[in-house]
Amino acid sequence: MDKNFFSKKTIIITGSNQGLGLEIAKFFALKNSNLILCARNKKKILQSKKYFFKYKKNILFQKLDISKKNKVNKFFKKIFKKFKKIDILINNAGIYGPKGKSEKLSWAEWKKTIEINLLGSIYVINKIIPHFKKNKYGKIIQISGGGAASPFPYFSPYSVSKIGIVRFIENLSMELKNHKIFVNSVAPGPINTRMLEEVLKAGPHLVGKSFFEKSKKQKNDGGTSIKKIIELVEFLAHKKSDHISGKLISVLWDNWKIFHKKKAILMH
Repeated sequence: MDKNFFSKKTIIITGSNQGLGLEIAKFFALKNSNLILCARNKKKILQSKKYFFKYKKNILFQKLDISKKNKVNKFFKKIFKKFKKIDILINNAGIYGPKGKSEKLSWAEWKKTIEINLLGSIYVINKIIPHFKKNKYGKIIQISGGGAASPFPYFSPYSVSKIGIVRFIENLSMELKNHKIFVNSVAPGPINTRMLEEVLKAGPHLVGKSFFEKSKKQKNDGGTSIKKIIELVEFLAHKKSDHISGKLISVLWDNWKIFHKKKAILMH
């Protein structure tokens, strides 16, 4: 890929103060992109600034809870004044939410998970679409997760929210097919981040013995390579993938590196 392609491109990354979002942000900082980095936790946003000290002129750090409509409205009002053009949205914000048998979970926590992972993600995307239409181009990359492609028992709020956002991306790609706005979901696979620690802390009685043992093994083995996830995100953000839209692409199981050779198949 053109090593200068992302230079001066403006990218919004939600949930970028830790874990995968932070690593994606670091990658694009090295590409000299203009970054708008958002997260709910102000303290962790401030902590993450140390990674970007030498790039500070190109980076805006912003506290943002995507589940709060008024906060999202204010956020976009601010960035549309500061930046003339947004090129890419990477929607990474999300939580695991409550764990355990569905009927025993807090209904408030159920709703909170849906409000962040599904409704919040949708609202952020809806707010950026008119801007992309005006510019006649845009890229939206939605980070998916467990439960989008197969059952994920004991994590129902999380998995339901993820299958919901994947279907939304599929629908949206058809609505936007004449606007050169390309939207896709990424299934990163199991990653060794704070979410893994949540699972191990919850214990087998909440997350199920099978998944707990699988998670312990994941911690020891290392989980999905962050480098491989970022390579896929880079590909989907690049013009080389302009023929791809409405897909759920797995880092682990899809041979996405040949997708640019399969344009006719993927478009249909």
